[in-house]
Amino acid sequence: MEAKTMVREDGKRNFALRESNGEETSVFSGNTPRQAALKAARRLEPAPSEAEIEETELRLREKGTEKVHIYDGWAWEQEAPDDKPDWMPEEITEANVSKKGIEHLDE
Repeated sequence: MEAKTMVREDGKRNFALRESNGEETSVFSGNTPRQAALKAARRLEPAPSEAEIEETELRLREKGTEKVHIYDGWAWEQEAPDDKPDWMPEEITEANVSKKGIEHLDE
């Protein structure tokens, strides 16, 4: 019998970031796995520009399931837009992800 997805009242789902040793270090929420992966990617060490990115594998287990969504993620610094709010810094971190697949845990 398959485990039910844990959907919060606001419709968002929680995804745990898994390290290579299986330890789950952070939780990111999103309506989709990609949305949570983008949040995780923004925490990566940003490259000085989009031309110099280095991809990092992100493994996100959907809470309440044995499904692990696997993405390549990267981040870079970019100048903030001219119409930015006063509180926003001059340099902002942008991120992107590319889905590699889904694994099912046997735990």
